Amino acid sequence: MKRYSLLMIVSMAIICLTITGCAPKEEAGQVDYEETKKMVVDILKTDDGKKALQEVMKDEEMKQVLIMDQKVVTETIQTTLTSDKGAKFWQKVFEDPKFVESFAKSLQEEHEKVIKELMTDPEYQKLLIEVLQDPEMEKSIQTSMKSQEFRKHLQEVIMETLSSPLYKAKIQDSLLKAAEEAGQQGSSGQSSGSESGQESGESQEQGGGNSGS
Repeated sequence: MKRYSLLMIVSMAIICLTITGCAPKEEAGQVDYEETKKMVVDILKTDDGKKALQEVMKDEEMKQVLIMDQKVVTETIQTTLTSDKGAKFWQKVFEDPKFVESFAKSLQEEHEKVIKELMTDPEYQKLLIEVLQDPEMEKSIQTSMKSQEFRKHLQEVIMETLSSPLYKAKIQDSLLKAAEEAGQQGSSGQSSGSESGQESGESQEQGGGNSGS
């Protein structure tokens, strides 16, 4: 009951705040905008105010009301990402190997899906063949592959691939699997060698017995 009353107070305060902000100057004097704003902020800072606000946000009808326009969300995200603070934040985040690995895994499936769809698209295949068969393109590719810049770039790509968390994980799995297989083969070889030794020993004993008789 107390929380419900608090919720009603917050709602009425927000309504008053909105009306005061939109009201003409001659009517604005009836309600003190700053005092109402301060009251709302103070209420929302309390534990009861936070809990009441959380309950409001859980309401399905309120969620529908609070759904923002996609264009506004997109522009806000773009502005945040292109800001200096946003750039520093993402730079710091991508220094974490675990985050980089999870981020790469989350995008890998979509990248593979897009590439597979393109490779099976007749129009894309035709366009790709036309581009690769173009004499100027062939000449440009050959010249680029022979250049020092291309070799340097290729070396950088290889180094980046080797330092990739996903590639490291795959290499580690492959090495562990190879070690397990080698161990299994060694165990089977030793067991087969001991079995053949036992068989040879038994044959010799049988031969000696026959000679004695």
